[in-house]
Amino acid sequence: MYGGNENLEAVEFFKHLNSMIQKRGRGALSIAEESTAWPKITGDLKDGGLGFSMKWNMGWMNDFLGYIKNDPYFRSYHHGEITFSMIYAYSEHFMLVLSHDEVVHGKASMLGKMPGGEPEKFANLRASYGYMMTHPGKKLLFMGQDIAEYDEWNENRSVEWELLKEDKHKGVQQFVKKLNALYRSRPELYVRDMSWEGFEWINCIDANSCSLSYLRKGEREEDILVVCVNFADVDREKFMVGVPFEGKYEEILNSDAVEFGGLGRTNGMVLEAEKTACDGREFAVTMRQAPLSISIFAYTPYTKEEKLARKKAQEEEKARRKAEREAAKKKGKKAAAKKAPVRKKTLREELTEKVEQADAAIAAGAEAKKAEKGKKK
Repeated sequence: MYGGNENLEAVEFFKHLNSMIQKRGRGALSIAEESTAWPKITGDLKDGGLGFSMKWNMGWMNDFLGYIKNDPYFRSYHHGEITFSMIYAYSEHFMLVLSHDEVVHGKASMLGKMPGGEPEKFANLRASYGYMMTHPGKKLLFMGQDIAEYDEWNENRSVEWELLKEDKHKGVQQFVKKLNALYRSRPELYVRDMSWEGFEWINCIDANSCSLSYLRKGEREEDILVVCVNFADVDREKFMVGVPFEGKYEEILNSDAVEFGGLGRTNGMVLEAEKTACDGREFAVTMRQAPLSISIFAYTPYTKEEKLARKKAQEEEKARRKAEREAAKKKGKKAAAKKAPVRKKTLREELTEKVEQADAAIAAGAEAKKAEKGKKK
């Protein structure tokens, strides 16, 4: 500290300011827009921190926008950019930001940053907002980006609300609205937001498929959400994902739903975990993964009745398959016996058989002659 280039007066000023906010602010927050590696921006004042409530996560913002602007075909080469933020996610109390600074001065609006044709741009945008909302950290999204404005922010005009007359823009707004409602209703997304106990990777290394899967966890073991993100422009009708527990997984949000402007490639049926090894886990579910989409599943354990019913069904299925195998085995033996080839006799065996036939014929002739003589007498 001493002998360096720190502004000690400024440090003390921020500490004092934040201490007063904490004492008198009655719920007020102090948020730092800070892009250096200065430690403990949100650290406790008693531990030498500056005492800010939150810090903008500029690293996440830059890495994420750098990744998402790439065409899906090339994203696999930049996979580390989308996962690196979790290495330092809990070093501060972070806020994920897509602020006005990122949609001005030729940087393009959020929609304008997305690659591909218009359908792909909107799909990319919805998946991006879903990833942001399920990633650890608080959220900030600048006005106008929630309706997918085409143009950059301009202080001389209002938000382009007229775009909501078009279904595709209305769909993005409805998706953001649903994300906010989901965030408020599912504690898994916020109750352990500042701790590793609230997050767990399922698969973060599948760069070739441009996909991510992870858990957001609440206070109870069964309070989990399974999040699956597909940043590839590939439709996977049967995509297997490892899950932590046996039970039911119900899709509670899919960015490809028709109501959000997608094509409706969702998982309408509740998925039941199968005992199949996947992603280093004992159980797995097989889902439909739409291109450029995010799917969120809520977990529900089996009831005792459901466990008994599943066990009975599994035993019956096992017995049925065993009976089929045994029947097929018997059938195969009979068929093999019928089709068994006749072994060709050797020359010696053929001569022996002819000699035996000749001896039998001679003996039969002798018996016949003896019988005739008996009748004449």
